[in-house]
Amino acid sequence: MNGALKAAGFLLLCSSPVLAQEATASPDVARVAFIKPDNTAIGTGTLIETPHGLLIQAKLTGLPPGPHGFHIHEVGTCDGGDSFKSAGGHYAPNANKHGYMSDNGPHAGDLPNQTVAADGSMLVEVFAPDLRLTEGEAAVLDSDGSAIVIHATADDYRSQPSGASGDRLACGVIEQR
Repeated sequence: MNGALKAAGFLLLCSSPVLAQEATASPDVARVAFIKPDNTAIGTGTLIETPHGLLIQAKLTGLPPGPHGFHIHEVGTCDGGDSFKSAGGHYAPNANKHGYMSDNGPHAGDLPNQTVAADGSMLVEVFAPDLRLTEGEAAVLDSDGSAIVIHATADDYRSQPSGASGDRLACGVIEQR
């Protein structure tokens, strides 16, 4: 009976709201709040560091249907007044070329195109094997941060410097939580 009470006490302790909060506040997780150029919030995302790279998940609404370029950009700023040019170019810590089809590519921030459904929603789940959150030369949370940008058209995976993916429709600063 004494062992059963200890087990019950342990389970109660583990289900404590304080411990649950600590379990979700991990240094291996970052969040993104996506906005349009007029600062309208359109969705959120999560970056989870794994032993092999970053798992990126997001849910957005209010975007035009079809395929869109989806990239990590080099600066953690999303100023809609400059059409998100404040986010800089694609994140490329090794100074390689853009695109999966480039002999000297891709950028570390090059990610597969994402498709917006007819209702304007986009669900994202991609893996970026060459990136980390805070450690090493491929850390997206470096001194000036990074952002995720959604472009107006699909990335062709080869045109320099950004895959001919058009205007920047949405942007979200990557922030560690």
